[in-house]
Amino acid sequence: MSDPIRIQLVCLGNICRSPLAKAVFRDKVEAAGLDEHFEIASSGTSHYHVGDPADRRMRETADRKGHSLEEHRASQFSEDDLARFDHIFVMDKSNLNDVLHLDEDDAHGGKVRLFREFDPEPDDYQVPDPYHGGRQGFENVYDIVERTADMLLHQLAAEYDLIETDPQSAEEERE
Repeated sequence: MSDPIRIQLVCLGNICRSPLAKAVFRDKVEAAGLDEHFEIASSGTSHYHVGDPADRRMRETADRKGHSLEEHRASQFSEDDLARFDHIFVMDKSNLNDVLHLDEDDAHGGKVRLFREFDPEPDDYQVPDPYHGGRQGFENVYDIVERTADMLLHQLAAEYDLIETDPQSAEEERE
């Protein structure tokens, strides 16, 4: 196999939105039988939570939906990530500005996009930060990430001419 498609998902602190997006997208990639084609990471534009686990409320939301964030530890997006990753999907416009600010030579801007550009219900194209809200905010973010990750995988599989395996078939083969 050639080099994997390197995907970086980015939010502010890397404890809520981007770890969830990474876990959901990773699980969808695995269910489609495409995991050898992808390298998936997440990070935050700030240093506030580097080394911390995902937010407890996001871990609980992910667990309820069948995804694990237990191994996650927050990391900070760096200028080197611009060259290392093929696609960088940010959760909101502030993250977009922060990431593009690191691209001093304007060499990598084409690979940096809002995650919700792939959402069939994009609203304002931003994944809201649930950090200061209640459970419903985390549930809302999960719903956004779930449907957007489906469309993102479909788009990337088409773009890279990957054969998408029906998730149900992939599960039956593993059993």
